[in-house]
Amino acid sequence: MKKIVALLLFLFISANTFASYILIPMDAEGQKNHLKAYGVTYWTLEKQLKVKWLLNYRGGSFLLPDAEDIQRECQIRGVSYEVISNSKAEEILELISSPSQNMEAVVLEKAPKIAVYSPKGNLPWDDAVTMVLTYAEIPYDVIYDEEVLSDALLLYDWLHLHHEDFTGQYGKFYRAYKSAAWYIEEKNAAETLTAKLGYSKVSEEKLAVALKIRDYVIGGGFMFAMCSATDSFDIALSAEGVDICEPMFDGDGSDANYQSKIDYNKTFAFKDFILERNPNIYEFSSIDMTNKRQIPPTTDYFTLMDFSAKWDPVPTMLNQNHTALVKGFMGQTTSFTRNEIKSNVLVLGENKSNSEAKYIHGIKGKGFFTFYGGHDPEDYTHRVGDPKTELDLHPTSPGYRLILNNVLFPAAKKKKQKT
Repeated sequence: MKKIVALLLFLFISANTFASYILIPMDAEGQKNHLKAYGVTYWTLEKQLKVKWLLNYRGGSFLLPDAEDIQRECQIRGVSYEVISNSKAEEILELISSPSQNMEAVVLEKAPKIAVYSPKGNLPWDDAVTMVLTYAEIPYDVIYDEEVLSDALLLYDWLHLHHEDFTGQYGKFYRAYKSAAWYIEEKNAAETLTAKLGYSKVSEEKLAVALKIRDYVIGGGFMFAMCSATDSFDIALSAEGVDICEPMFDGDGSDANYQSKIDYNKTFAFKDFILERNPNIYEFSSIDMTNKRQIPPTTDYFTLMDFSAKWDPVPTMLNQNHTALVKGFMGQTTSFTRNEIKSNVLVLGENKSNSEAKYIHGIKGKGFFTFYGGHDPEDYTHRVGDPKTELDLHPTSPGYRLILNNVLFPAAKKKKQKT
């Protein structure tokens, strides 16, 4: 009888020791392709398997169930991984759960369904989010105004706003590009679509789209925006019922003294901003820091804020990285004036010396939004017509990692945010 008990005990200990997990490390030393690691994690979630996101453990590593096909997928995609025993996994989780450690294990439950709001045609610039989703092999659908206005957003968990102008001013490109073929073609396409959808002005049609997106977030959606989609979205909401467009944009004059009619209560993130009235100036408002910056490119970095992983897992998730210091990069909207951000919005990344925020996050209704300034994390001054970034050259990009943190964010089992 004693022999049988001993044998059973031995078998139990052996099973516990040899059962295994896949650890995908995300620190600088342990991972050779951070971006594709997110893709493997997403792929695992698509197979209806749960993943643990180990916040602040080795750069925000992922703990996956061990399976031959997952190992093979890591090998195919060039993602570094370690097979660890069940006892080693328990040791890691015990360390993470310790009150003395600023770490947390968050369960990822379901692959979010992703939509990218973008025109269907080819534009003379590239979008960082679509590039990194494609590189990481994370599937997404492209939708635009017709789909948004017909409530297609209800089909998606996460929405990215492409480089966009929701104010109806065609990106304020008028002075530099009014004679360019692509600008004329884009303006004509926007006016044709506006008429097709039953609106008289592009600004009115874009406002209707912005209001649908607002309702999507309030209802529980996750919205991520970069570059000009950030401030132009808030400006459009604040100018509801007010004509802020000059004749070259919509055929008639703007409202007199329209600045006094702006309603900051309607915005997601920004307050007290002053609109740029001159149509020949490539700027929407005082929100953007592009023209206020005096930072040499060689010293242009922003710092990721440190949050309590156990008390504030949401901002901690969004800031997972293998470095807290990230290279800056420009855009039509490069960064945000710090004193024009609402007090209930979290600053996730900032350049404190220049009083600017680069990366911000907030709650609206039941949903969440994140605004990330700049156009391309690996192209400092990406201009119209420049070639797209080849992410094979930047597989460990910390700036692109921030985008992918947001992509996985809806998969997490949510806990109430304390901050």
